[in-house]
Amino acid sequence: MAAACRGAKSAGGLTVGLLPGRDPSVANPWVDVVIATGLGEARNSLVVGSAAAVVALDGEYGTLSEIALALRSGTPVIGIGTWSLTRPGGEVDTGIVPMEDPGEAAVVALQLASAQ
Repeated sequence: MAAACRGAKSAGGLTVGLLPGRDPSVANPWVDVVIATGLGEARNSLVVGSAAAVVALDGEYGTLSEIALALRSGTPVIGIGTWSLTRPGGEVDTGIVPMEDPGEAAVVALQLASAQ
């Protein structure tokens, strides 16, 4: 998240950090608005519910849960070096738009968000 915030700040954006814990001091230095939720991983639902598009970079199980929440709610997902999904029957789920360039992913995310 620090890299995403740093990139957004360098482009003149406003950054919001929805933290899983209660301590606002653990936010990265590029966060403008800190919201210490105290919700643990349940905050992933707030992150996705607040988004018009999701860009997933790499990631562990928390990222996977955010991808699943986004796909379930119809929120567009762009993936950069992140999870791919295979359904139980073996077919690949095409809900994640794979991309390699973060700048291009941001442009596409904004386009997808404005199309909704």
